[in-house]
Amino acid sequence: MTTMQAGRVAALPAQLWRLAKPRVVLLIVFCAVIGMLLATPGLPEPGLLIAATLGIGLVAGAAAMVNCLVERTIDARMRRTQRRATASGEAGFALVLTVALTAGGLGMALLVGFVNALTASLTLATFVGYAIVYTLLLKPNTPQNIVIGGASGAMPPILGWAAATGEVGAMAMVLFLIIYAWTPPHFWALALYRRDEYRAAGLPMLPLTHGERFTTLSMLLYAWLLAAVSLLPVALGESGALYLAAALLLNARFIGIARKLHIHYADETARRMFRQSISYLTLMFAALLVDHYWMIPVS
Repeated sequence: MTTMQAGRVAALPAQLWRLAKPRVVLLIVFCAVIGMLLATPGLPEPGLLIAATLGIGLVAGAAAMVNCLVERTIDARMRRTQRRATASGEAGFALVLTVALTAGGLGMALLVGFVNALTASLTLATFVGYAIVYTLLLKPNTPQNIVIGGASGAMPPILGWAAATGEVGAMAMVLFLIIYAWTPPHFWALALYRRDEYRAAGLPMLPLTHGERFTTLSMLLYAWLLAAVSLLPVALGESGALYLAAALLLNARFIGIARKLHIHYADETARRMFRQSISYLTLMFAALLVDHYWMIPVS
């Protein structure tokens, strides 16, 4: 084995790790853990919490790797993704698929053996929804890809709730709706300032099929829908004044930047909205968690 070949082999673990999209998986696991914590008045049993977190995280990472495999030719045409090992050819198809199936299988084994059948079934359905339905059928064929496919991305709180309780409660569905309404403006912000790359990749993203103005208006409307949905925990009596204050502030900020983007479009504003959308979701779920343990009733 030459020095160059040895270097490539040594770099493979890091490349495979990046293909699992660890930052995305971290957000998925975060939302799932929030779902588990909100489902119980105290704290979940530690063994259950660890098994569910690892299981969901491993399956999510496997789905991300399959996504990279399926989209390797598309990724090679996009500056944002062309360095992925599947796009560059540095990681072979068989190797990546083997690692993905191994990780996914281990994750499913943890969920079946140490959590419950409902969580395992919902996690498997989420894997199929993202890796197959969204990646293969929706993304290359319709500008509403992220609207329809967003259901898979909104599943983590439901998975966490099911892991903790063995069922899907009304509040779990509210958490699902928050992420579902958040997803289109989050991804369309990225599609706006990366539209030339999506055009080169041949993907029918909304800014390309319907134009900038239509897209930013859609984002603003979704921001208002998100604001309404995010108040459901208070309406249901599941959250109090702390969460209400956080939700009002976060929504005012999010709607404000969506409005600015629609009135005076700029790529930099779209980038800022994309970044702020991530902090929006993180802070919203963190506020739900803090309020869960230190709830002040809304007078």
